[in-house]
Amino acid sequence: MELLRVKDLCLGYENEIVVKDLNFTIACGDYFCIVGENGSGKSTLVKTLLGLEKQISGEIELLNGLKRNEIGYLPQKTEVNSDFPSSVYEIVLSGFVGSMGFRPFYTKKEKEKAMETMELLGIEDLKDKSYMKLSGGQQQRVLLARALVSSKKLLIVDEPVTGLDVNATFEMYGLIRHLNHNLGVTIVMISHDKVAVDEYANHVLTLGKEVSFR
Repeated sequence: MELLRVKDLCLGYENEIVVKDLNFTIACGDYFCIVGENGSGKSTLVKTLLGLEKQISGEIELLNGLKRNEIGYLPQKTEVNSDFPSSVYEIVLSGFVGSMGFRPFYTKKEKEKAMETMELLGIEDLKDKSYMKLSGGQQQRVLLARALVSSKKLLIVDEPVTGLDVNATFEMYGLIRHLNHNLGVTIVMISHDKVAVDEYANHVLTLGKEVSFR
Protein backbone atom coordinates (compact mmCIF):
# COMPACT_ATOMS: atom_id res chain seq x y z
CA MET A 1 0.00 0.00 0.00
CA GLU A 2 1.49 3.31 -1.12
CA LEU A 3 1.65 6.29 1.23
CA LEU A 4 3.31 8.86 -1.00
CA ARG A 5 3.97 9.22 -4.73
CA VAL A 6 6.28 11.73 -6.40
CA LYS A 7 5.90 12.43 -10.11
CA ASP A 8 8.19 14.58 -12.30
CA LEU A 9 9.22 16.69 -9.30
CA CYS A 10 11.45 19.71 -9.88
CA LEU A 11 12.98 21.57 -6.91
CA GLY A 12 15.06 24.70 -6.60
CA TYR A 13 15.36 28.34 -5.59
CA GLU A 14 14.25 31.19 -7.84
CA ASN A 15 15.94 30.43 -11.17
CA GLU A 16 18.29 27.70 -9.90
CA ILE A 17 17.12 24.11 -10.28
CA VAL A 18 18.57 21.76 -7.65
CA VAL A 19 16.72 18.55 -8.49
CA LYS A 20 14.61 17.73 -11.52
CA ASP A 21 12.45 14.92 -12.88
CA LEU A 22 12.18 13.00 -9.60
CA ASN A 23 9.89 9.96 -9.67
CA PHE A 24 9.47 7.54 -6.78
CA THR A 25 6.96 6.03 -4.38
CA ILE A 26 7.06 5.30 -0.66
CA ALA A 27 5.01 2.36 0.58
CA CYS A 28 3.83 1.33 4.03
CA GLY A 29 6.65 -0.31 5.96
CA ASP A 30 9.47 1.05 3.80
CA TYR A 31 12.82 2.08 5.25
CA PHE A 32 13.55 4.66 2.57
CA CYS A 33 16.93 6.43 2.58
CA ILE A 34 17.90 9.61 0.76
CA VAL A 35 21.62 10.04 0.12
CA GLY A 36 23.84 12.47 -1.78
CA GLU A 37 26.52 15.08 -1.37
CA ASN A 38 25.95 18.38 0.43
CA GLY A 39 23.90 20.70 -1.77
CA SER A 40 22.34 17.88 -3.77
CA GLY A 41 18.84 18.75 -2.56
CA LYS A 42 18.20 16.20 0.19
CA SER A 43 16.88 18.58 2.82
CA THR A 44 15.05 20.61 0.17
CA LEU A 45 13.24 17.46 -0.91
CA VAL A 46 12.25 16.60 2.64
CA LYS A 47 10.98 20.10 3.37
CA THR A 48 8.96 19.98 0.15
CA LEU A 49 7.45 16.64 1.12
CA LEU A 50 6.47 18.23 4.44
CA GLY A 51 4.91 21.22 2.69
CA LEU A 52 7.45 23.63 4.17
CA GLU A 53 8.76 24.59 0.72
CA LYS A 54 7.06 24.78 -2.68
CA GLN A 55 8.19 22.74 -5.66
CA ILE A 56 8.90 24.41 -9.01
CA SER A 57 6.83 21.79 -10.80
CA GLY A 58 5.65 18.21 -10.52
CA GLU A 59 3.31 16.43 -8.14
CA ILE A 60 3.44 15.03 -4.60
CA GLU A 61 0.49 12.80 -3.80
CA LEU A 62 -0.35 11.71 -0.26
CA LEU A 63 -2.23 8.43 -0.44
CA ASN A 64 -4.40 6.17 1.68
CA GLY A 65 -5.60 8.93 3.99
CA LEU A 66 -2.16 10.31 4.90
CA LYS A 67 -2.19 14.03 5.74
CA ARG A 68 0.82 16.32 5.96
CA ASN A 69 0.21 17.14 9.62
CA GLU A 70 0.35 13.39 10.30
CA ILE A 71 3.94 13.08 9.08
CA GLY A 72 6.42 13.03 11.95
CA TYR A 73 9.64 14.99 11.41
CA LEU A 74 12.97 14.88 13.24
CA PRO A 75 15.12 17.69 11.75
CA GLN A 76 18.88 17.86 11.73
CA LYS A 77 20.31 18.59 15.14
CA THR A 78 21.94 21.73 13.74
CA GLU A 79 18.44 23.08 13.00
CA VAL A 80 17.17 22.48 16.54
CA ASN A 81 17.51 24.92 19.43
CA SER A 82 19.12 22.92 22.24
CA ASP A 83 18.28 25.65 24.77
CA PHE A 84 14.61 24.76 25.14
CA PRO A 85 13.66 25.98 28.68
CA SER A 86 11.05 23.23 28.86
CA SER A 87 10.64 19.82 30.43
CA VAL A 88 10.90 16.64 28.40
CA TYR A 89 7.16 16.04 28.81
CA GLU A 90 6.29 19.52 27.52
CA ILE A 91 8.47 19.08 24.45
CA VAL A 92 7.01 15.67 23.60
CA LEU A 93 3.47 17.05 24.01
CA SER A 94 4.31 19.86 21.58
CA GLY A 95 4.33 17.24 18.84
CA PHE A 96 0.53 17.49 18.85
CA VAL A 97 0.44 21.23 18.12
CA GLY A 98 0.13 20.77 14.36
CA SER A 99 -3.10 18.80 14.71
CA MET A 100 -4.74 20.85 17.48
CA GLY A 101 -6.15 23.67 15.36
CA PHE A 102 -7.36 26.44 17.67
CA ARG A 103 -7.82 24.12 20.67
CA PRO A 104 -5.68 25.56 23.53
CA PHE A 105 -5.36 22.44 25.70
CA TYR A 106 -4.03 18.92 25.26
CA THR A 107 -6.60 16.16 25.60
CA LYS A 108 -6.37 13.25 28.00
CA LYS A 109 -5.77 10.95 25.03
CA GLU A 110 -2.87 13.11 23.81
CA LYS A 111 -1.28 13.15 27.26
CA GLU A 112 -1.59 9.37 27.48
CA LYS A 113 -0.05 8.96 24.03
CA ALA A 114 2.85 11.22 25.00
CA MET A 115 3.56 9.06 28.05
CA GLU A 116 3.26 5.84 26.02
CA THR A 117 5.71 7.20 23.44
CA MET A 118 8.22 8.23 26.10
CA GLU A 119 7.98 4.74 27.61
CA LEU A 120 8.49 3.22 24.16
CA LEU A 121 11.69 5.22 23.69
CA GLY A 122 12.90 4.66 27.25
CA ILE A 123 12.75 8.29 28.40
CA GLU A 124 9.78 8.19 30.78
CA ASP A 125 12.14 8.66 33.74
CA LEU A 126 13.24 11.97 32.18
CA LYS A 127 9.66 13.32 32.09
CA ASP A 128 10.25 16.26 34.44
CA LYS A 129 13.88 16.92 33.51
CA SER A 130 14.95 20.08 31.71
CA TYR A 131 15.71 19.39 28.06
CA MET A 132 18.76 21.68 28.29
CA LYS A 133 20.39 19.43 30.89
CA LEU A 134 20.16 16.21 28.88
CA SER A 135 22.94 14.51 26.95
CA GLY A 136 22.95 14.67 23.15
CA GLY A 137 21.60 11.15 22.86
CA GLN A 138 18.81 11.85 25.34
CA GLN A 139 17.87 15.05 23.53
CA GLN A 140 17.57 13.14 20.24
CA ARG A 141 15.28 10.60 21.90
CA VAL A 142 13.08 13.41 23.16
CA LEU A 143 12.87 14.99 19.71
CA LEU A 144 12.19 11.58 18.19
CA ALA A 145 9.32 11.11 20.66
CA ARG A 146 7.96 14.56 19.73
CA ALA A 147 8.04 13.59 16.04
CA LEU A 148 6.49 10.19 16.70
CA VAL A 149 3.43 11.40 18.62
CA SER A 150 2.24 13.25 15.51
CA SER A 151 2.25 10.11 13.37
CA LYS A 152 2.47 6.34 13.56
CA LYS A 153 2.40 6.10 9.74
CA LEU A 154 5.35 8.05 8.32
CA LEU A 155 8.40 9.42 10.11
CA ILE A 156 11.04 11.55 8.38
CA VAL A 157 14.43 11.78 10.11
CA ASP A 158 17.18 14.07 8.81
CA GLU A 159 20.68 12.90 9.78
CA PRO A 160 19.43 11.57 13.15
CA VAL A 161 22.85 10.66 14.59
CA THR A 162 24.73 13.89 13.85
CA GLY A 163 26.88 14.84 16.84
CA LEU A 164 26.18 11.63 18.79
CA ASP A 165 28.85 9.37 20.21
CA VAL A 166 29.20 5.73 19.16
CA ASN A 167 26.89 4.32 21.84
CA ALA A 168 24.18 6.94 21.31
CA THR A 169 24.42 6.41 17.54
CA PHE A 170 23.94 2.65 17.95
CA GLU A 171 20.95 3.21 20.25
CA MET A 172 19.31 5.75 17.91
CA TYR A 173 19.59 3.47 14.90
CA GLY A 174 18.22 0.63 17.03
CA LEU A 175 15.19 2.70 18.04
CA ILE A 176 14.42 3.72 14.47
CA ARG A 177 14.75 0.14 13.26
CA HIS A 178 12.44 -1.02 16.06
CA LEU A 179 9.82 1.52 15.02
CA ASN A 180 10.06 0.29 11.45
CA HIS A 181 10.33 -3.50 11.94
CA ASN A 182 8.20 -4.00 15.02
CA LEU A 183 5.65 -1.18 14.91
CA GLY A 184 5.29 -0.79 11.15
CA VAL A 185 6.26 2.89 11.03
CA THR A 186 7.41 3.89 7.55
CA ILE A 187 10.82 5.59 7.77
CA VAL A 188 12.34 8.17 5.44
CA MET A 189 15.92 8.91 6.50
CA ILE A 190 18.49 11.33 5.12
CA SER A 191 21.94 9.98 5.87
CA HIS A 192 25.62 10.21 4.96
CA ASP A 193 26.22 6.93 6.81
CA LYS A 194 26.72 4.38 4.01
CA VAL A 195 27.00 1.49 6.45
CA ALA A 196 23.64 2.32 8.05
CA VAL A 197 21.99 2.84 4.67
CA ASP A 198 23.24 -0.51 3.37
CA GLU A 199 22.10 -2.27 6.56
CA TYR A 200 18.65 -0.77 7.04
CA ALA A 201 17.25 0.63 3.78
CA ASN A 202 15.04 -1.35 1.44
CA HIS A 203 14.95 1.60 -1.00
CA VAL A 204 17.60 4.25 -1.65
CA LEU A 205 17.20 7.52 -3.53
CA THR A 206 20.54 9.03 -4.57
CA LEU A 207 20.57 12.73 -5.46
CA GLY A 208 23.32 14.60 -7.30
CA LYS A 209 24.54 14.98 -10.86
CA GLU A 210 23.10 11.55 -11.49
CA VAL A 211 19.84 10.63 -9.77
CA SER A 212 19.04 6.99 -9.08
CA PHE A 213 16.36 5.05 -7.22
CA ARG A 214 16.54 1.43 -6.18
